[in-house]
This record gives sequence, structure tokens and C-alpha cells, in this order.
Amino acid sequence: MTEASPWWTPHVHADRRPRLLLRNRITAATREWFDRRDFVEVEAAALQISPGNETHLSAFATEAILPDGERKPLYLHTSPEFACKKLIAAGEQRIFSFGAVYRNRERGPLHHPEFRMLEWYRVGETYDRLMDDCAALLTLAAEKAGARRFTFRGREADPFAEPERLTVADAFLRYADIDLLATVAADGTTDRDALHAALVETGLRTAPDDSWTDLFSRVMVEKIEPVLGAGRATILYEYPVSEAALARPSPRDPRVAERFELYCCGVELANAFGELTDPVEQRRRFEADMEEKQRIYGERYPIDEDFLRALAIMPETSGVALGFDRLVMLAAGAQKLDDILWTPVA
Repeated sequence: MTEASPWWTPHVHADRRPRLLLRNRITAATREWFDRRDFVEVEAAALQISPGNETHLSAFATEAILPDGERKPLYLHTSPEFACKKLIAAGEQRIFSFGAVYRNRERGPLHHPEFRMLEWYRVGETYDRLMDDCAALLTLAAEKAGARRFTFRGREADPFAEPERLTVADAFLRYADIDLLATVAADGTTDRDALHAALVETGLRTAPDDSWTDLFSRVMVEKIEPVLGAGRATILYEYPVSEAALARPSPRDPRVAERFELYCCGVELANAFGELTDPVEQRRRFEADMEEKQRIYGERYPIDEDFLRALAIMPETSGVALGFDRLVMLAAGAQKLDDILWTPVA
């Protein structure tokens, strides 16, 4: 088998260049979009005490060597979220971050160890407003690309159509015939055995050591995510509180949280929260996630105590993180992230 030429080979770069220039146009248009709405662009330091405390996020670890020779562990951030929320606690009202983030154990057509994340926050506004923002950015990317449709792996979506809004519970009923909320108590605790029985009844595979979260994820991956964003984008919202580590509970139903994800052509593009501002509850969730991380991966990350202190004075805020490279990939008609990155990691 002939080895593929590297991206820096002149003829390969010539083929890639039109998509890379499109990336630049979408980048410039996105910054202009936020500027017109009185957002301030901020720069979050990549080196952090904690890379985040979600169970399945893996970070790149490094260390600082201080002038006296002391070594201090640090991590490349998996998101600018902690830094952005500290800025909100400091008094910023509308901010966006548009920079590189780093995630280990991730490589494939839709994953790259270093990628561009677009993250923005609105103080005093509901997360429904962020749904409107996401729809507008889909349209903006399509306009800059001159694309009437987005396509990926045989799936199509109209980026100009109003996204469908679908609750997670309704998605489980529609695509898996499972009453998800029947397995979630009013205080947010989950019934693993009840969800396991529902999966068995629908013919989905299970394992004896599956947790409720494992079972939830299996339904999402096998039954729901592949069909989301077909014809038009889908906003999947109201996740169970156990699956929304940084989101506040919904005032409508305490079993679910103010979290949504944006999907287009079966591709997850964005993850948003009505932000949790209770530092005691946030610590409890972080510690529970780190216990689960220890169980699965044999490691845990430190908790950023400054972040929890900032959370205590942070006003009500809604925030969203969007995978900018995936958006460009769809707009450009590419089939993998490497095709729209100027310098992919080897």
C-alpha cells in the first residue's frame, strides 16, 4: 500500500488550500458576528491547575519548574470554561473565547488532540437564547461557504432551517421506546436496574457491570445520536441531572437539567448549560465524577479551588461550547477534521 503524502507536500497543500481559506473566512465572520452583539473576546490560558473534572475527558499533563526548582503539575485545558467563569465572576457580561483546547485519548474523523473551541457566555440570559445563537452560526457558516446543504456520511441537513427542539426524554421514547424519566427520581438519583430492564426489552446489549450512565450512553450512541440533525439541525435538551455536571436543574422538572446539545447530520456540534452556580453542589458533582474516573481509568484530576470560590459570586449565566472545526468541516463538505486544519497533528 502506498503511504499517503503528508499535508505539507506542495500538491497536497494545493488541494487543501481552498478549504483552509474558507476556514479563515468563517473565522473572521464569526468574530464579526460576536462583535456586533457587544461580546468581548477573551483569551484563556491553556495551562491550568485542573483540566476539568468530567469523567471521560482526558487531558495532557505537564509541569512547571519554578525558579527554586520546585515542580508544579499543570495540565493543558480541555476547555476555557473555568477561566471564562472566573472572568464572569470578575464582572464581565458577554464574553467569547476562540482558541485551541487539548484532549487526550481522542483521534479520528471527528476528533483531534488539539482543536478550536468557540465558547461564549451570556450573563442574566436563559439558555434558550444560546439555542438561537447556535442556529444563527450554522446559517453564517453556510453563507460564507456558499453551501445550501450540509452533508456528512450520507446524511443531509438544511443549515438555514430552524433547528428541531427535542427533549432527551422524547428522543428516548421516539428512537428507543424507553421511558427514560421513569428511571430518574425527583432528587435526580437514577435506577440502574429499571434502565437495564428497558434496554434488555428493546434488544440492546448490556454488561453486568454497566452503570446507569453506561446504559444511558449506549442508547444515545446506538439509537439516538446517529439520527439527530437529519433534514435540519436538532437541539437535544433537558438532559437528566446526572448527565449535566455543570448545569443547574430545570425549574420545570428537577429530574432534568438546563443542558442542550446541537447536532447536525448526526454530528455533535455544541454543548450548552444554564450554568450551575452552587459551589457546594458543584464540588459534590466533581468528586463523584472523579470517583468514577478513578474506577474506569485509574486516575483523577485535582479540583480547581479558585473556580469554586469564583462560582460562589458568579451571577446567573448561560454558556455554550461549539466545536468550530466540526462546523467548518460540515460547511466545507469535508469528511474529516484533518481536511480543514492548517497543520494537523501527525
